Amino acid sequence: MARVVVDVMPKPEILDPQGQAVAGALPRLGFSGVTQVRQGKRFELEVDDSVDDETLAKIAEGLLANPVIEDWTVRRLDR
Repeated sequence: MARVVVDVMPKPEILDPQGQAVAGALPRLGFSGVTQVRQGKRFELEVDDSVDDETLAKIAEGLLANPVIEDWTVRRLDR
């Protein structure tokens, strides 16, 4: 078994209202120095050794991310 992480983030040109809300709240809560926040999603999968990188890419692009507005990366943690 292997652990895989898929990180999904809005593309840079896509507005991120949730990230903007967090960035706006930080100074009001006494935190300074943060100029931008982008909010994304993280998926953790446990897969057996027969699942190759191409299959993981298809899962990420076809199910976990919307490739029109989101970028994604796949990382294997146990290799």
